[in-house]
Amino acid sequence: MSFVVPELATPVEAFATALGIGLLIGMERERRPDSAAGLRTFSLVAMLGCLFALLGEKSGGPWMLAVGLLVVAAAMVASNFSSQQEEQYRGFTSEAAVIVTYGLGAAVWYGYATLAVMLAITTTILLYFKAELKQFSQRTTPKDINSILQFAVLSLVILPILPSQDFGPYDAINPRQIWWMVVLISGLALAGYLALRIVGARHGAAMLGIFGGLASSTATTMMFSRHAKEHADLVRMSAIVILIANVMVMIRLGIVSSLVAPALLTPVAIVFACGVVPGVAMALWSWKALTEAGELPMPEVKNPTELKTAVSFGVIYAVVLLAAAWLQDVAGNSGLYIVALVSGLTDADASVLSTLRMYNLDKVPQDEAVIAVTLALMANLIFKIGLVLSIGGRRLARDALPGLFAIGCGMAGGLLLV
Repeated sequence: MSFVVPELATPVEAFATALGIGLLIGMERERRPDSAAGLRTFSLVAMLGCLFALLGEKSGGPWMLAVGLLVVAAAMVASNFSSQQEEQYRGFTSEAAVIVTYGLGAAVWYGYATLAVMLAITTTILLYFKAELKQFSQRTTPKDINSILQFAVLSLVILPILPSQDFGPYDAINPRQIWWMVVLISGLALAGYLALRIVGARHGAAMLGIFGGLASSTATTMMFSRHAKEHADLVRMSAIVILIANVMVMIRLGIVSSLVAPALLTPVAIVFACGVVPGVAMALWSWKALTEAGELPMPEVKNPTELKTAVSFGVIYAVVLLAAAWLQDVAGNSGLYIVALVSGLTDADASVLSTLRMYNLDKVPQDEAVIAVTLALMANLIFKIGLVLSIGGRRLARDALPGLFAIGCGMAGGLLLV
């Protein structure tokens, strides 16, 4: 029996790569006094995996790799038994890393050097950030785990079983495409939601603005408008958080646009960049206020992966799709723009995604799609300005509105450029 080796590297290149992988992982293990193996051991194990892969190929016996793995495992068992005798049990992390390193060395010989290096880097990162991962686990609550499991249901259970066919008037409804948008938005919101829960408020306005914008810029704006009203000494701090959160909306939707409608990315990126740059500049201008900040409150963000929340977004998205298709058919471009303005007031995501969907179906040309996306964000920005004025009051408006207006003017200028 012989192996089919894709793009087999020369022996010197293969063993050099395996040695590099062993050195990389071993360097991380060497710095830990409780590790079962260090720099030399991992380097030898990686080359051993490459050597047994070579021998297995030349001898035509796939069992050679298994023999090598048994040798390595037996050596680890003996070492661990000796440690237990000395009452110095070290755990199983280093042993698992040794097995992975052996497999990566074998993978290099079979022509998967790039993949092996990527996995080696990933392994090293996991080993290096032990304390941070432990802290992550400790800070994760049952509610957070429930959120992750719910997202898994949304993306891995519901999405695959939905039909990928167009239904309804104007063929505007595609169940799988609609749910894919739900998964995409929920995933980004979940990342921000978990980051807020884990990082906490003690890391300041920048983190709250960034992760609050990913999770829900509306909730963040509302929360810190209320906070500014109650704590006059932190008005400027709240304004910075609100400004950063609204900058993150454009960054988040820019990422979504690149995934949903890559052909539309360049003009959309220009418009968004023209809004992001002045927003960031205004935030930096007020950055000195960060040193005066006390403990900031956590935005009250709902779990974005709850089935009720996900279904609600999917329904809103489908309704906006139908309304946009119908109004464009009846009123032309003005109908699409009306839908973008109205729906964008409270939910820019649904409005932007519906426009991108219609663009992908060739129902909306590029220029009109960019205008509709910009109008949706403009309407959403106007809604946030209303929240600042009605909840935060005059003092917050004085600090927050210049930045929000700068974002709006920047997007308008970017639209003219496009």
